[in-house]
Amino acid sequence: MEPKWLEWGQKLQAIAQNGLTYSEGVYDIERYKQLRAIAAEIVATYANVEHSYILDLFSQETGYATPKVDVRAAVFQDDTILLVKERSDGGWTLPGGWADVGDTPSEVAVREVAEESGYEVRPVKILAVYDRQRQGHPPLPFYTYKLFFHCELIGGSPSPSIETEEVGFFGEDSIPELSLGRVTRAQITRLFQHYRQPDLPTDFD
Repeated sequence: MEPKWLEWGQKLQAIAQNGLTYSEGVYDIERYKQLRAIAAEIVATYANVEHSYILDLFSQETGYATPKVDVRAAVFQDDTILLVKERSDGGWTLPGGWADVGDTPSEVAVREVAEESGYEVRPVKILAVYDRQRQGHPPLPFYTYKLFFHCELIGGSPSPSIETEEVGFFGEDSIPELSLGRVTRAQITRLFQHYRQPDLPTDFD
């Protein structure tokens, strides 16, 4: 579970964002801006980062507040799973990233695998839809859902990208140090279970 301070900050930010979206009164708008600033102060204080940085992140969010969507692809080959090494933190993760407007979730998975690893894949099944806050990841300012697709390898060859510096397949007992903001060891273990037991239902929450 995420720390309570992050939950408070996210909920206050959502209330403020929704209020700024639908309010027309000058005084109501000012109150919601103040609430957003308080939410940013809570997150910045406990995360030990600059208040202005968090406030800027929150200020960029407009419209009705909804969770962000992170899509990940589980690509297996001979009882090994495809991982890419992130340039940003040196940790390994499943290919994936934020969903883009105009792409279906499975299209995001296919594109991210191609861009980050060089491989071509075909989506087979949605394995899990998780609430990130319940998965043991490090704190993130934004509320996020994580989608995991089982994808079948159909072509391509390993090719790092501007975001990734290495590409490889790893057995369950030889998983390298992970980029925990993106994927956890428990998630990879569960994905291997899905791979070995294809009839398992999709995980959720």
